[in-house]
Formats: sequence, structure tokens, C-alpha cells
Amino acid sequence: MDVVSTSAMLSQVVFLLHFVTLTLGQYDICKSLVSMDNGQTWEFYACQPKPTAMKEFMQITVDPLGITCGNPPERFCTLENPYLCSDECDASNPDLAHPPQLMQDRESSGLITYWQTVTWSRYPEPLLANISLAWNKSLELTDDIQVTFEYGRPTIMVLDKSLDKGRTWQPYQFYADDCMDAFDMPAKRVQDLSATNVTRVICTEQYSRWVGSKNEKVLRFEVMARFAIFAGPKLLNMDSLYTRMESMKGLRDFFTFTNLRLRLLKPALGGTYVQRDNLLKYFYAISNIDVPARCKCNLHAGQCTFREGSLQCDCEHNTTGQDCTRCERGFKAKSWKPGSYLPTPNGSPNTCT
Repeated sequence: MDVVSTSAMLSQVVFLLHFVTLTLGQYDICKSLVSMDNGQTWEFYACQPKPTAMKEFMQITVDPLGITCGNPPERFCTLENPYLCSDECDASNPDLAHPPQLMQDRESSGLITYWQTVTWSRYPEPLLANISLAWNKSLELTDDIQVTFEYGRPTIMVLDKSLDKGRTWQPYQFYADDCMDAFDMPAKRVQDLSATNVTRVICTEQYSRWVGSKNEKVLRFEVMARFAIFAGPKLLNMDSLYTRMESMKGLRDFFTFTNLRLRLLKPALGGTYVQRDNLLKYFYAISNIDVPARCKCNLHAGQCTFREGSLQCDCEHNTTGQDCTRCERGFKAKSWKPGSYLPTPNGSPNTCT
């Protein structure tokens, strides 16, 4: 009787575990214990870590040297009140300093904190600033990148990405109030793209036109709208997106990066031409950078943890490495290949042999 009860309970546990694996969502787990005629055995699936807020782990570098305000202390104005220049940036005073780390703080007190550059006092020399974001790890975007600008979004900006930890860069998207004038490119929106050209690098004007710095602060790199081209407006057909990820050359790489860079080329002007009599109102200020993404583990890991100073995939399927890019010792090196989203909904683990 006890043996029968134990066996029945075990069967129930196995069934419930299998049911949970089906309801957790696609590619959330790497393996499941299932019942076979000769007992229980592990069934393996393609798997990937859950999305997370990658701003928690990014390393920020700002250049050129001296572009951050406060050394020496400097007054600045706002575009709404250009002749009320009572604000000050002073790197030696914590209450008046605007260092780069304020782009990724939590702002738990409710007070908006932000990084800020020097003002455009050297006009007509360009006011240029680069913000480099590094993770020392391959990541995959899962939602829109959002950059929150205080005192106006840039008139001209470029978002770059790197796939090799900053050794080489390629443009991700161009931003300008006049794309033809700034980059000799026609203005486009993501909504203008189709399934055949979804990975095209575009220039958009929708985040650069002046509409008032208090009303519109956020600049986006739109990821969800690109997903929707395949999965539908409400992303209800994710199978279609995952199928395209496998079949369309370059699609998965498009959403993959190790580093990002913002090249700020021209600050907000307040809807007018540069007014030389008051250059203290022109500068860049960023309060937040959101990068929703997941660790790229080549569909061989359901978890990614921060250890030894960087993010690391917790590899399954007899794979190893920071991105699960090789077979463990004792397995055939040539048998490695990434997991596959197909066939949906569990994919193929492509376990090392």
C-alpha cells in the first residue's frame, strides 16, 4: 500500500512539474523530469534567461575628458527661462554635482538626479559627448531602450552598438530634427519598416523635434515595434517571431550587443537657432538609461548570474563558457551548436554529445 501511494504521489509530482514547465512561458526552463515506460528521465529544451534591467550592471564611460560639468563650477540656464541662470554645477559639492553614475541610480527618494555636461560656451565649436555603456557580456534586447533627457533631447544624436566588447562599432540608429541635413538620410519611423527590412538602420526625427523639455524627455530605440512586425500588435503570435529568429539571416544578431554608445552631436536648441548671446542654456543632461535585455546564452541556459565581476550564463546541455559557446571537457568539441527556437514551443537544446 505504501509503495503504491509513493508511486502515485511521484507520478502526480512528475505530472505537475511537467504542467508547470508548459505554463511558465516559452524557453523559460532547460529541462523537465518526465515519465517514461522505464521510469523517470530528464527531457531537455532550448532555454534562455528572463529579461532584466541591465542598467544595474552597466559600466559607464563618458568622454572627452572634461565634458562633465562642475570643474570648474559653472552656471547654466534652462531653455524655458533662458535668462534665469541661477542654477549651478559644482563637482566639489555633492548637492550641485552631476557625475555620470547618476544616469543609472534608482532615484528612490523621488528627487530626479542627472549627469550633465558643460555648457556650449565654445560655440561654434561643436559640443560633442560620448557615453559608452559596457557589460563585458553578450546581451539580447527584449524591450525598448529608453534614455531620459532633462532640459531637452538632443537635436542630433547617434546610437551605436558593438558586438565585440567595444573594439569595433556600428550605427544602430540616427536621430535628428532634419535627417537629410544631418545625415543625408530620409526620415523614417519603425512603423515604416516591414518584415523584409526590419534590421535596416534608420534615421528618425520623432525624438529630436523640440516640443518642450518638460513634456517630452524620453528618446527610444524601438524594439517592441520591431517584434510586432512578426508577432502582431499585441505580441500574441510569439511563435512567428521565434520562427523568424531562426530563419531570417541577421535578425538575432540585430538585437544582440555587448556595448552601446550614445554620440551626442548637437544639444536641444529650444525650437530656435543658436542664440549666441546666451550659450549657457545649451548642454546635455541625462537622468536615466534603461536597457531591458537578457543574457545571450545561445539557448543553453535558463539563468544568468553576476559573479567574478561580470554576468555569466549558468550553462546547461553540457556546454560551458560565459555565453555557453563551447562543449564541456569530455564532450565532442565539434558537436557544439546553439540551441534552436524550433520546433516551438520548446525548441531544440542541441546538447553537446
